[in-house]
Amino acid sequence: MVMKITVELSYYPFREDFRASISDFVKQLDGSDGLSVTIGATSSVITGEFDTVMARLTELLKWSYDTHGKAVYVAKILPGYDVQERVAGGNGWD
Repeated sequence: MVMKITVELSYYPFREDFRASISDFVKQLDGSDGLSVTIGATSSVITGEFDTVMARLTELLKWSYDTHGKAVYVAKILPGYDVQERVAGGNGWD
């Protein structure tokens, strides 16, 4: 069985032009293959297979630092939970 994961992620760049940094980050995140991404006003919710999600987040954190410098990331990580299944009427838990 493949473990699903849901991550709620907020991104706070340390830049004067933080809106542009957030926009770039969201574009990179939203274009991720194999992930379900829901963009909200204050956070993004990422759902997918555990290894895929964590690998993509690792890539994005490195990319963000190289591109935009320092930032704070706030994450809620729910291993074994698939928010998309919950929305479809299931309970979401493996």
